[in-house]
Amino acid sequence: MESIVSKYHVAAPRYTSYPTVPYWNLTDFNAENWAKAVAQSFKESNDSDGISVYIHLPFCESLCTYCGCNTRITKNHQVEEPYIAAVLKEWQLYLNLFVSRPKIKELHLGGGTPTFFSAENLQILIEGILQYADLHEDAEFSFEAHPGNTNPEHLSTLNKLGFRRLSLGIQDFDPTVQLIINRIQSYEQVEEVTLKARESGYTSINYDLIYGLPKQNPAGLSDTLDAVVKLRPDRIAFYSYAHVPWVKPGQRRYTEADLPSPKMKQELYELGRKKLKDGGYIDVGMDHFTLATDSLYGAEIKGNLHRNFMGYTHQYSRLMVGLGVSSISDTWSAFAQNVKKVEDYIRIVNEGELPVFKGHLLTEEDLVIRKHILNIMCRGYTSWSRAEEQSAALSEGLKRMRWLALDGLVLLSEENLRVTPLGKRFLRNICMALDARLWANQPTTQLFSLTG
Repeated sequence: MESIVSKYHVAAPRYTSYPTVPYWNLTDFNAENWAKAVAQSFKESNDSDGISVYIHLPFCESLCTYCGCNTRITKNHQVEEPYIAAVLKEWQLYLNLFVSRPKIKELHLGGGTPTFFSAENLQILIEGILQYADLHEDAEFSFEAHPGNTNPEHLSTLNKLGFRRLSLGIQDFDPTVQLIINRIQSYEQVEEVTLKARESGYTSINYDLIYGLPKQNPAGLSDTLDAVVKLRPDRIAFYSYAHVPWVKPGQRRYTEADLPSPKMKQELYELGRKKLKDGGYIDVGMDHFTLATDSLYGAEIKGNLHRNFMGYTHQYSRLMVGLGVSSISDTWSAFAQNVKKVEDYIRIVNEGELPVFKGHLLTEEDLVIRKHILNIMCRGYTSWSRAEEQSAALSEGLKRMRWLALDGLVLLSEENLRVTPLGKRFLRNICMALDARLWANQPTTQLFSLTG
């Protein structure tokens, strides 16, 4: 096992999309063809699938040095109202592209720290979104939160607005690790938010944990996992730490010497996986563990698991609208990303323009590969028995896949591929074998975090 881990310990995308962002073809993209793609996707899918809405709230009061998200660090809460006003103006720009009232199937608040915003301002934001939309019969609302600043008013207000899912960023309870990554919250704070959320009516609570953090060791992680299992969240995202200091300078607070070795990182993962499985959690996909009662596990059993820029979900919507700085939208046939600076975002929206600055229009070949990568990520299986499921890029990818088959990561036949139990640990590597755009333009510098 150690030799396999070492062999596949390479830089690889997380495949929340295909093509991945560094390989978007920017030259064919502009705001006009993006607007057309949005309008067409809405027309084709709103009545049946509804739409997903992701809102990026970038502000944090302090910098978590491990974080790879787009954030703005400030203690000035006067930034809340102008930012919310801009998000609602952007929503109006999208509403102008729709031929009818949208049906929202999924709404997620990410960041940053959504609970940086007061409960009152979050209510203004959500009511401003829902004023011009209907709810899909399977609508689900969720938000991310910092245990250190999430108060009962946040929980109560958002619950009354329809939120039933909550994700808490824990990462690690070890004080030494918390200090170096500047993410400090006590077990008692997490316990209090968890209990109050359940009392308020939240039906699914997720904890984010990370293995491979600086100064992390088996004893400390073991204690963290014991504490987490005791609190019994419905879902646990057990992520591999992504060390990308060339993208996030905050990670330069420590060096590679502070990180666990690849061998130790593998031990940390195996420790976590065993602890979670012994605690009654089921491995449903890359990094994700759930209780058998959670909807994510139900989606895996039914073959309905889906993956998008928000990660794994049991909901599928063809159209996902991303609002706020750096948000990414998806029409299935096209991607677009918003500008990343708050000042630029507010200015462009106030000028009446969609704040997208780059994007990609998917080719027929992209769509074929995207479907197979999504199948592998969500179902551990894909097939190409029909002509529309085949392409030259797929054929080339399957040639590369033979090496993974020899290592026991996949089972290959003439018309299908199945991920083995061993291969489930290496989903990113498996998908990378099919990534035609990556292989056609292999990077000369590191773009992605290491697997494992």
